[in-house]
Amino acid sequence: MVPSLSDLSGRVSRRGLLIGGGAGIGLFVAWAAWPRRYAPNLVAAPGETIINAWIKIGEDGHVTVVVPQAEMGQGVTTSLPQIVADELGADWRTIAVEAAPLNPLYANRLLATGMAAALAPALSGSAAGYAKRSGLMATAGSTSLRAFERPLRDAGATARVLLAKAAAARWGIAWETCDTRDGFVVAEERRLRFGELAAEAAGHTAPSAPPWRAEGPERLSGQSPLRLDLPGKIDGSATFAADVRLPRMVYAAIRQGPLGNSKLVRVDKAAAERIAGMRSVVTTNHWVAAVASNWWAANRALDAMAPRFETPKPLIDDAAIDAALAAALDGDGHRIAGQGDLAEAFRGQTIRVADYAVGVGQHASPETPAATAHWDRDMLEIWLPTQAPAVARRVAAAAIGVAEAQVVVHPTLIGGGFGRALDHEVAAQAAILARRLDRPVQLMWSRAEEMMHDRFRAPARMRMAARTDPAGRVIGWQAKIATPPWGQALADRLLAGETLAGAALAVARGGDGLAVSGAVPPYRIPALAVDHHPAEMDLPTGYWRSGGDFVSAFATESFIDELAHGAGIDPFSCRMAMLAGQPRLARCLSTATALGGWQGGGTGTGQGIACHASRGSFVAVLAEARLDGDRVRVDRLVAVADVGRMIHPDIVRQQIEGGLLFGMAAAVAAPVSIAAGLAGPRRLGELRLPKLADSPEVTVELIASKAEPGGASEVAVPPVAPAIANALFAATGRRFRTLPFTTAA
Repeated sequence: MVPSLSDLSGRVSRRGLLIGGGAGIGLFVAWAAWPRRYAPNLVAAPGETIINAWIKIGEDGHVTVVVPQAEMGQGVTTSLPQIVADELGADWRTIAVEAAPLNPLYANRLLATGMAAALAPALSGSAAGYAKRSGLMATAGSTSLRAFERPLRDAGATARVLLAKAAAARWGIAWETCDTRDGFVVAEERRLRFGELAAEAAGHTAPSAPPWRAEGPERLSGQSPLRLDLPGKIDGSATFAADVRLPRMVYAAIRQGPLGNSKLVRVDKAAAERIAGMRSVVTTNHWVAAVASNWWAANRALDAMAPRFETPKPLIDDAAIDAALAAALDGDGHRIAGQGDLAEAFRGQTIRVADYAVGVGQHASPETPAATAHWDRDMLEIWLPTQAPAVARRVAAAAIGVAEAQVVVHPTLIGGGFGRALDHEVAAQAAILARRLDRPVQLMWSRAEEMMHDRFRAPARMRMAARTDPAGRVIGWQAKIATPPWGQALADRLLAGETLAGAALAVARGGDGLAVSGAVPPYRIPALAVDHHPAEMDLPTGYWRSGGDFVSAFATESFIDELAHGAGIDPFSCRMAMLAGQPRLARCLSTATALGGWQGGGTGTGQGIACHASRGSFVAVLAEARLDGDRVRVDRLVAVADVGRMIHPDIVRQQIEGGLLFGMAAAVAAPVSIAAGLAGPRRLGELRLPKLADSPEVTVELIASKAEPGGASEVAVPPVAPAIANALFAATGRRFRTLPFTTAA
């Protein structure tokens, strides 16, 4: 989100210039003294009136909508303001956007509650209760619309009533006879602009239950107006972290040691001083940064310094990862979900078993970690791409030993976070540099540094077992998933400041429901069990777009296909027979096969299907794929999605299309390998991501629905890989059970 670099009282443009979210000090209190209400801590520009915690209206008629979620390409700074504009009756051309200040008013309680439910189901809802009151502001898990549609609609409706009351008082009529349209309050032939009424409206009493607008063809919701972040991204005026410029600013590049607790032992500072533009070298126990008048010089200086690190314990590598996963899979697991009598279903019967594997994954975000920091008069200002601004503030404050109240965070636009911006190593590093240098500094990781020191997608091994009846229906299902408990580690990082929430989750340590999310099949299966086998390894892991669903869906949908072929049944018919309780998913699947010209998945067709349900949404994918020498070629992807009621259909379509290509890239890219604590590939080109010429023909059909909105940014990622794997079986007769795919025999 675009920060205001110097003047926080500047006027916000209608294109959505976003003011930094740290203008006010975040209001976080002890759990024991948790209040029922919080006061807004917005800052009004000259001529603006604060209507409520979500809306400000200027005298010129512009309407600023406060958005608590990070914009990283998913269109949240358009779809959320669209909800307000629709309910308020505003003119879309007058809408501006501002990042929410740190305040529990803007907490993503749906995300916090979902984390608690996945990690601490044994606490019978108490952990979820703590999380529901959490102050966690975070963007993740396709929760933005689901978490904030209702409060934003209430905010727009409240503002509409207040404006109507102000106009009615002037006209001497009942406010209920007034309406709003295109930025005006109207009553028969009379009308007044919002800007003329805003100051008076703020003085009226807000309704306790604001009435929402009735459905109608004039509603903005369900249409696709111009994205507010689009003009700035087209003309280059959109500000990302690396675009921030401050007086006297210097530039820093950084090097860190191999994975593990590596310590810096030697640098050649004299060699760095010979690089033109070099200013200084900053070292800590774990990293070295070169500071120069430009970033290129700083990075060249790091090469010249040839830093050396030592790691006190064995360095992690592929063999260690494989051994940890194998040991975990053969060891005891934790029951995450179960129903029916699985032992009875399996007793004395022939059971089909298959093992699947998913390798370590890199985020490979277009934007590498970056932050700009300035320490001045006992206050730290920091501009960075963050999906959790309060966590970024806490991390930066801890790094330099100051109170959180001394840190102001300005969230910037994120260049495709994919979950990486939930972690904030760069915030700590930039804070240390700014404090030591006593001047503004911009730190940016190189591409190699970002790919070697990622918070990786966790690797996994899955052992699937099932029994089918003569008709091919699954009557017994067991999934054992060995993977690190990355969800617990992520919750620890995000909720470190939430005392009771963290304690509640710690009590329930066991299986990690986040790490194996989506592992319960959407099909009607009488007896099933899903077990998580935690694998311990010295590998930094984090959230990766779609979370554990990517791993779970690959194993589930590939195995369903194997069961169908083993029973001699069309994979489509096999699935449809078990989707009696999932009409929305069944409709997606039947539509996708009809639209894609499904030929039964038989030998030589090169077609595969898969479906998935998560985050309140449903999707089915048909893929056409083949082998082309040593490469997997995907010729066609057809997806049908039901994401519930759509606020902005074009953004939904963009997210489904993006999810398809993201999932495909993860399936066909080069594998990530770790040797002696060093991860590779280290360049995007070496990752062999699909280029435009490699992209398949993509067809997306969106099913109209009046159901509550579901998530769109992640739901299409998980089913792509199994659909391609199933298509490759239809093309070659070989089962591809490892991601990313390899053509080696």
